Amino acid sequence: MPLQKSSFAQPADETPVRVYLTRTGAVETVPLEQYVTGVLAAEMPADFELAALKAQAIAARTFIVRRLAAGDTSGIAGNKADVNDTVEHQAYLSRAVLADWPKQGKSEQLAKLRQAVRQTEGLVMTFRGQPITASFFSSSGGYTENSEEYWSLKIPYLRSVPSPWDAAINPKNRETLEMPLTQLYGKLGQAVPESVQAAMAAIGRGDAKASAKLSPAKLFKTLSWTSGRRVKEIRIGDRVYTGREVREKLDLRSSQFTLAVDGDTVKITTYGYGHGVGMSQWGANGMAKQGFTATQILKHYYTGIAFQQASHFLEKN
Repeated sequence: MPLQKSSFAQPADETPVRVYLTRTGAVETVPLEQYVTGVLAAEMPADFELAALKAQAIAARTFIVRRLAAGDTSGIAGNKADVNDTVEHQAYLSRAVLADWPKQGKSEQLAKLRQAVRQTEGLVMTFRGQPITASFFSSSGGYTENSEEYWSLKIPYLRSVPSPWDAAINPKNRETLEMPLTQLYGKLGQAVPESVQAAMAAIGRGDAKASAKLSPAKLFKTLSWTSGRRVKEIRIGDRVYTGREVREKLDLRSSQFTLAVDGDTVKITTYGYGHGVGMSQWGANGMAKQGFTATQILKHYYTGIAFQQASHFLEKN
């Protein structure tokens, strides 16, 4: 039976969303669906497949509806807005920025984003009758992550699932960065071990054999892996770190990484980009290219979810 709206309820697309614009300090109030369009424009390339854009629109809408329904203004000083325009909540392009897109020759892109929002209007993801925490990220290294293996909370719909599409279509799914060993230890908050200092000094004197003392097997040891094939715990120097700690301290693209050593330089290869929990945006685009629909994409990345209209949660009696 269709949901009956209260006579005082606002249509879902007119529900106001207050967005704190971090660059100016202003608060912009826009209707829900305009907010979703602004998030979609900021969070996913417009040249992605329409089904992927629609999946992202539903995820973005679910995120904000969950906050609005709960009256959640966390992260906003003085509770003067519902969300900010950064990835702390969801990246967002203001109404003024989007108004300039046609002048920049981006009319078709804007029309495509609006189409994705319009074709999913009001739709949100639910689990056990409530809007979900619709986390998403850029790309995976082959699998998504269980929520409790990156955060502390086990969430039943945020389970590790295969995501083989990312590497096939994302040219930046694998990247390698280099840094001096001394910088590695410094960023991890520990002194360079004496054995490493001695080996580096020997290399500086031209001792070719000293390089063997700086092999990855002697410097680093991955102790365990997560269900999503990311580093769970790793020993570096005299300390044990979580993969998340290493990612954040070294500013890596993801916690799925390998370490190699070349002389006194460490080479860190990362796979994917982001925390790995929820929907992979590049994976969604890969699924869309293979003909999957937006709801099929979302049901793959969010285990056991259902769909409902946002108006059910935003009605005010």
